[in-house]
Amino acid sequence: MFLDERLNSIMEILNKEKKVKVNDLAKHFNISEVMIRKDLQRLETEGKLKRTHGGAILKKEIVHLSTLDERLINKTSQKSIIAKKIFASISENETIFLDVSSINYMVAELLAEEDKNLVLITNMPSISALFRKDSGTEIIITGGNYNKEIGGIVGSEAINCINKYKVDKAFLGSCGINPETGAVMNFQSEDGNTKKAVLSIAKKKFLIVETKKFECEGTFCFSSLNEFDAVITEKRQEQLSPGTKKLIKKFMIEFI
Repeated sequence: MFLDERLNSIMEILNKEKKVKVNDLAKHFNISEVMIRKDLQRLETEGKLKRTHGGAILKKEIVHLSTLDERLINKTSQKSIIAKKIFASISENETIFLDVSSINYMVAELLAEEDKNLVLITNMPSISALFRKDSGTEIIITGGNYNKEIGGIVGSEAINCINKYKVDKAFLGSCGINPETGAVMNFQSEDGNTKKAVLSIAKKKFLIVETKKFECEGTFCFSSLNEFDAVITEKRQEQLSPGTKKLIKKFMIEFI
C-alpha cells in the first residue's frame, strides 16, 4: 500500500471511530509503530487530527456563535425530527423549561398549535408571541438582561428568577459535546451559568442536539453528559457512529 493510500485509510478509520491507537493501526497495516507515529504526525501537521498518548483523535470542529434568528432560518429536517420527539415527550399539566434554542422555538410552535395545558417557563421571550390569548398554556418569561446575540435572557438576574421555580422537565441545547470527556459546551459563560441554573431546578433533564454536535466543541463547559437523564437527537441509537455509541454507553445515558 502506498503512503497516501495508508493515510487515507487511517482517516477513514478515524472518521468512523473518532479515535485510533498506534498499536492497533500497526497491526492493521502490518507495519511498525514508528511508521504509524510518523503517519499520525504528518496528518496532525495537515490539521486533520490531534495526536494523543498512544494514538490520535479526530480534530474537533470548533463551531461559532450564531444568533437565534440566524439559526431559525436554518430549520433543518433534523431539527424538525428532534422538535417532534420533544413535543411527544411533554404531557398535559406538566411544568417545563425551554432553553434558548432554535429547536426549542420549533417545539413552542408545535405546543402553540396543539394548545396543551401546561406551564411553560423560558428565557426565550420571542416564543410568547406564538401563543393565542386564550391558550391553555401558561407562559412564564424569566426576568433579567436580554442578550441580543444569544436571543435570550441570561446572567445573574435570570438565574435568580430561575431559582424560584421547579420544573418537571427541562430541555437544553448545546453547541457541542467533547467525545472524550462528555463535556457539554456552549459559547458564553453567562449563558452557560444560566443553563446550569435550569438544570438545578429540573426533575428530568434532556439534552437536545443534532448528532453532528458530538463532533463539535464550544468554548465554555456548562455541564457533563452524566448530569442529563436523556439525549434527544434526530437519529435512532443504531444509526449512531461507533464513537458516539461508546460515549452514550460510557455515561449510561438514555438515548431518545
